Amino acid sequence: MTHALDTTGKTDLEEGVVDRDIFVRDDIYRQEIEKLFTRAWLFVGHESQIPNPGDFFTSRMGEESVILVRDKTGVIHVFLNSCRHRGMKVCRYDQGNTSLFTCPYHAWTYATDGKVRGIPQYQELYAGVLDREKWSLIEVPRMVNYKGTIWASWDEKAPDFETYLGDARIHLDQALDCRDGRPGGSEVIGVHKWVFPSNWKLAAENFLGDSYHNPSHRSVDLIGIGPSARTGVKGRRDNELEMARHVWISFAAGHGVHSAVQAAGAEYVAQFANDPEIEEYFRHCHNERNARLGDNARLLPFTGTIFPNTSYHGRQPRNLCVWHPHGTTETEGWRFFLVDADAPTKVKDFLRHFYMRYSGPAGMTEQDDMENWLYATKASVGTIARRYPFNYQLARNQAELDPEVNGLTVRGRVTTKMTEHMARGYYRRWRAYLDGAGWDELLGQNDSRFARRAPEAAE
Repeated sequence: MTHALDTTGKTDLEEGVVDRDIFVRDDIYRQEIEKLFTRAWLFVGHESQIPNPGDFFTSRMGEESVILVRDKTGVIHVFLNSCRHRGMKVCRYDQGNTSLFTCPYHAWTYATDGKVRGIPQYQELYAGVLDREKWSLIEVPRMVNYKGTIWASWDEKAPDFETYLGDARIHLDQALDCRDGRPGGSEVIGVHKWVFPSNWKLAAENFLGDSYHNPSHRSVDLIGIGPSARTGVKGRRDNELEMARHVWISFAAGHGVHSAVQAAGAEYVAQFANDPEIEEYFRHCHNERNARLGDNARLLPFTGTIFPNTSYHGRQPRNLCVWHPHGTTETEGWRFFLVDADAPTKVKDFLRHFYMRYSGPAGMTEQDDMENWLYATKASVGTIARRYPFNYQLARNQAELDPEVNGLTVRGRVTTKMTEHMARGYYRRWRAYLDGAGWDELLGQNDSRFARRAPEAAE
């Protein structure tokens, strides 16, 4: 089978060049929707958004609208938001509480467990013809509640979610676990949604660990926008990771992260000195986390992308962001902002204001990023520009390190210098999906790149 990308000969992931066509060609985009988004595990929402029976949150999987709902018995479901009669959305609200979903077209009605509960003139028109049991809402066959986050896949043969995460799991956990080291315990305190003229992959790859783009945020780094926003402290994060050793990691299934490992005995770094009460809360969390996790408490998250389109910030701000495709050159970004569910109200309010200042459509850093993504997309449309590929060669020949960093074992393909090997790995897996690969290949189980090698071995 000849893959669509091979027609130009300009995509070579071993060399580190990527054809601009993958960001703008409609036929390639259709392959993504049909071969990738129908198989991969996708983030749908958080259980804290549907705490009570009848609560729902309307989400997306690829281009399709889905309903995340807790039925009257408390069971969580994910349904295709489409009436079985003529396809109209049965739910047109972003979120709420209901006992029934009623299609506004012909008024077919469904319970929160997806079962048909009402069809107008059923006895006159359908009795003896329509078997109601066969016409329930279409439920996503694979769904998991992972530490409060809800993920789903349309592929009944997909591996379980933790297998899909592989060694990236411990990094995602840093965003989902309580700040004091207890597993899980986060809640969503708000969701930002916005549309921007860019291909969805450019946003996803940015959070794999692209620290090379830091000049884009120079204006933000020159002012005090960190959590404390206090006078005299410049930068985005109050230098909370300044003394740590940063690592860039690629994982077999296409995930990529940028994390940090503190040295043993590293002390708490003050971030909230303008409010002693909030400072004491985070200092307490730091000490409790060290006591609970021991050496593992030294692993700190920064950013990452869980293949294909869910990114995260793990520290401050702390959120999950989903890049929903609208087409080749349009993306809808959703940021789910997280806090510990049992954090004091004052802490939650403090963080809410910082999150809005930092991220989202009005956030200072997100505006920088979006400008880059939309111009990169626009530059992929031009007749002349499309003759020339993008360069992904950063640190292509850099030796991989032994996975022991600051005395802590870090799994995956690890480097301690800025690199684009996460993006190269991401696009290898992206291409495997479009080629129709089996799950062994999609999980990288036969990929020699992820075997343990000597530190001096080049990529």
